[in-house]
Amino acid sequence: MISFLQSAFYFILLISVVVFIHEYGHYYFAKKYKVTVTDFSIGFGKELFGWFDKDGTRWKVCLIPLGGYVKFFGDSNAASKPSKPSEVNSKDHYKLLANKPLYQRAIIVAAGPIANFILAIFIFSLIFMIKGKDSSIPIIQEVQKESPAASAGLKAGDQISFINGTKIESINEVSALINMPGADDVIQFEITRNSKLLKFEIMPIVKSGTDSLGNKSQRKMIGIKIAPLNNKMDRQQLGPTKAIYFAFKETYKTITLTLGYLGNVIAGSASPDQLGGPIKIAQITGQVADYGFFPFLSIMAYISISLGLINLFPIPLLDGGHLFFYLIEFARGKPLSEKIQEYFYRFGFFLLFTLMFFATFNDLKGLGIF
Repeated sequence: MISFLQSAFYFILLISVVVFIHEYGHYYFAKKYKVTVTDFSIGFGKELFGWFDKDGTRWKVCLIPLGGYVKFFGDSNAASKPSKPSEVNSKDHYKLLANKPLYQRAIIVAAGPIANFILAIFIFSLIFMIKGKDSSIPIIQEVQKESPAASAGLKAGDQISFINGTKIESINEVSALINMPGADDVIQFEITRNSKLLKFEIMPIVKSGTDSLGNKSQRKMIGIKIAPLNNKMDRQQLGPTKAIYFAFKETYKTITLTLGYLGNVIAGSASPDQLGGPIKIAQITGQVADYGFFPFLSIMAYISISLGLINLFPIPLLDGGHLFFYLIEFARGKPLSEKIQEYFYRFGFFLLFTLMFFATFNDLKGLGIF
């Protein structure tokens, strides 16, 4: 049984690495374009310890390990909300992010999420080179009588080739794709039978249960048992080039599936119950870490992708919000007024607070508190 302290340790370790990489992306390009960085923080709240580097940047670790930030010279707060230029001494204007060319500001802001995607690609590549990549072909071993799969026409011996338009490259992808919320309840199957590709639509049965980690979940059941071709798992170690290629594919696939799910939640065609916050991440991280080093690395890669993706949403206070402002500035030829930006920042704060509240409520509900 994973103890609370173990879960907390692995959660803090994972979040610290992912956040450090994100913030270092901002920091690296800020230094490259000569923007002064005053603070590099892992965590929020009271500083636990820290130090100054030779350039005067304060590197610190803070009490609340739920994120981090890079603060630029002239920022009025940790969310990189800029001060009014009139509040900064004119001789120091060259240090300001706001005084850099638009393309440099965009690169500095986008570098954080991009660094998260690069971290995920690096981790996946490492796993594929050392542990290998599973490429077992999924074959339907059994179709239960009167099940959704039987009603649709699936048969034992069918090879699962595509689910909802996504090519199946590993037996491990089948369950995840079946349970990925879609635009509707119907799952699109494409199977290979006698060298022919056939299409089926299956309406699954949704049942409450627990996942492989023992957490409560809603699972879609279609009534099939699958096995690898010839009952033999096929896992091969890849060379660097192939490993990076498949790492790119895994990262891209994760991004598209996540965006698809979030789009369906917004459209009201998928349940938001799978959205989780820090409590759920900590719980899953501790459970996965118990399976070993590589599963822990794998969950770190997926969390890194999620962090990078969320930060690209066009919400003020997030990186995507800053990029949205830059896009408007590019289109107008000048930035929005300080008053309008202030309204956007307040809206962004309210929206982020609401999302965090909702995610935490989901976490507590998953623990049976609500």
